[in-house]
Amino acid sequence: LLFPESSVSVSAHNAVVLLAKAPGSTGLWEKFSFGLDPSALQERLFVSEENVDGFLGTVLCPSPCSQSALESQALIEVLDVSEDRIQIRVQ
Repeated sequence: LLFPESSVSVSAHNAVVLLAKAPGSTGLWEKFSFGLDPSALQERLFVSEENVDGFLGTVLCPSPCSQSALESQALIEVLDVSEDRIQIRVQ
């Protein structure tokens, strides 16, 4: 992480944590953990094509699928992510 660019802002009903990657760090973050106690952290995934594909693969095919079932699944592309919406194209 890069300091002091990383910061925390807390209000009565909200908290925002801004994390900035160090210059030598590359690639997208896949997930993060949060919680009140290190022994009880909850894990959340960032929205990415890979995470959306993995989630939908689990929902659409919860048991091990055959190769033909995997090939017939839709192609999912994350087009845009903002604070109030996500745009996904499914082919």
